[in-house]
Amino acid sequence: MAELIVVDDEPDLRLMLAESLGAAGHEVRCAADGLELRRLLTDAPADLVVLDVGLPGEDGFAVARWLREHHDAGIVMLTGADTPVDRIVGLEVGADDYVGKPFALPELAARIAAVLRRRRPRSRARGLPEGVLAFGSYRFDVKRFRLLDATGGEVPLGPTELDLVAAFATNPGRALDREALLRLAPARDGDTFDRSIDNRVTRLRRKLERDPTKPELIKTVRGAGYLFPG
Repeated sequence: MAELIVVDDEPDLRLMLAESLGAAGHEVRCAADGLELRRLLTDAPADLVVLDVGLPGEDGFAVARWLREHHDAGIVMLTGADTPVDRIVGLEVGADDYVGKPFALPELAARIAAVLRRRRPRSRARGLPEGVLAFGSYRFDVKRFRLLDATGGEVPLGPTELDLVAAFATNPGRALDREALLRLAPARDGDTFDRSIDNRVTRLRRKLERDPTKPELIKTVRGAGYLFPG
């Protein structure tokens, strides 16, 4: 049903949640702390992160804040101190829901399902046909490799610009650095310098953004690269 990551420093709890959520049909990976979570997200994005507040070193609030800055995954926080202050802080840093320990597994599963429903892929929510992805107000036709505007007209873009659109449209909510973009959308003119990506993104913004100086479609994430929010 969804790609989940459970982040908790208690091995027994991680195993229990992985088994329970896996039995519900989810693909579940586990991490003991924020550093391991970062490594897992480098390998593949997640739809939702179940995140313990009381992590060793960097606490769950700091990890949640980082997630909100760099990824578009849902966040359900777990805590052993279920106080109003903790709930407020958790929601302020970007959590979608907050569950106190001890908790019933069915309740946690239901809360996760509710968050996933609210954050379901927009292309599916908008009823787009198979092979067509939402890209802001545009539609990217994967099979025909072209970008369509809201009226269905084709947007005139060059091959390298379409390569970039494909990279962003197929990775919504994931910050892509220059190296990743060069891999997903290699330069076709032999220019492999990192700064070429910045120039290409700038040109694409001029063509697609309502206000290129305040981009909404392709956002800059400081220290991480560029992000299509999805």
